[in-house]
Amino acid sequence: MANFVKKTIALVAHDHMKKDLVEWSRDHIEQLKQHDLVATGTTGALIADTLNLSVHRFKSGPLGGDQQIGALIAEKKLDCLIFFWDPLNPAPHDPDVKALLRLCSVWNLPVACNRATADLIITSPHFSSDEYHRFVPDY
Repeated sequence: MANFVKKTIALVAHDHMKKDLVEWSRDHIEQLKQHDLVATGTTGALIADTLNLSVHRFKSGPLGGDQQIGALIAEKKLDCLIFFWDPLNPAPHDPDVKALLRLCSVWNLPVACNRATADLIITSPHFSSDEYHRFVPDY
């Protein structure tokens, strides 16, 4: 029988996607309560204030928050990234966004860029189970 494993989940959303991420978080609040949550500044404040969840908030994305979350990935301190990015409105910090998504691929980290993928990740029986071990490359 699988044991529960607490994860660290990063929540990030571009301005036009923040409402969607808050709604998604509300839909999955029971799962999210069981884990450690981190987020970029404004997104973290919205989720914490709207849903009364404990969220460690980094700087706003354009002010370095994306890079702070990237550092967690590189230090193997993050288990999943839920990043509702806006593909139709380019952000001034687009290079940071691409770097963050690149790090997810480099370190084989589960990342969801839309609601459907986020639903599948958070509801997977493997997500909080000790039976699944994500392969982490050893560079």
